[in-house]
Amino acid sequence: MRSDRVFNLILRSLAVAIIAGFLGLTWFLWKSALPTLKVAGAGFVWSQAWDPVANEFGALPFLWGTVVSSLLALCFSAPVSIGAALFLTDIASKKIRSPIAFLIEMLAAIPSVVYGIWGIFVLAPFVREYIHPMLNGHLGFLPFFVGPPFGLGMLTAAMVLAVMITPTITSVCREVFRSVPDPLREAAIGLGATRWETIRLAVLKTSISGIFAAMVLGLGRALGETMAVTMVIGNRPEISLSLFKPAATMASVIANEYAEAQGDSHMSALAAIGLVLLLVSSIVNIAARWIIKRTESKTHV
Repeated sequence: MRSDRVFNLILRSLAVAIIAGFLGLTWFLWKSALPTLKVAGAGFVWSQAWDPVANEFGALPFLWGTVVSSLLALCFSAPVSIGAALFLTDIASKKIRSPIAFLIEMLAAIPSVVYGIWGIFVLAPFVREYIHPMLNGHLGFLPFFVGPPFGLGMLTAAMVLAVMITPTITSVCREVFRSVPDPLREAAIGLGATRWETIRLAVLKTSISGIFAAMVLGLGRALGETMAVTMVIGNRPEISLSLFKPAATMASVIANEYAEAQGDSHMSALAAIGLVLLLVSSIVNIAARWIIKRTESKTHV
């Protein structure tokens, strides 16, 4: 029918528009970053220098800050998110499931700048006065917990990101766990499994690919988060193993310096940072899809 053909054409056009938008964005970043890439080449990614006055630009400190803060946030958030999703699907009574799920999802509706304000006035003083003395006093022999108590730094940024990505991971994991057929749970219980064994064998084992997909979605948001991280990470383009020292991410340096970029070379370097961020996000998603497919194939076998 004619209406079916029109509907099909509209859907195809929307799909093509999404692909065209991604390619157009990539082309814009590439064209804007080309002057910097012609001068620095691939060394731009591995250079640690960032001095706009001397026209020295390198992406490595920001790449380090982005990857480390995002992975730390994922490590903090994933256990809490998976546990919350399991509680909502397999343990909590029906009366409290909806209110708790609503409150968790409300965290995703809070603007990132509000998270940043909370991080500055609440989390940063808490890290400076309590977490830093505890970790530095007991684990100060490790390079991860040395340095003065700034409050603002890598650890604070990772903690803020962890709170921000928790609703995403929890919501996806909850839907994945709800999709597990009830006969699997009933079969495990019928064989004498305890509640934990039922959850481990019937729910978690069959939901590995879905859990991994949820974690990748959370990681993707953490990689590109801007305002909240900019407000609490310290914004210092340095590479340090210490979680208490200030750092910077690719998104934060663009947000801080784009409006006051000094000359075309500085603008081009910031565009190159954006291009690297886009490539990192794309690589993470492609690798995640490959791992998910391999996990699903092993599970089915």
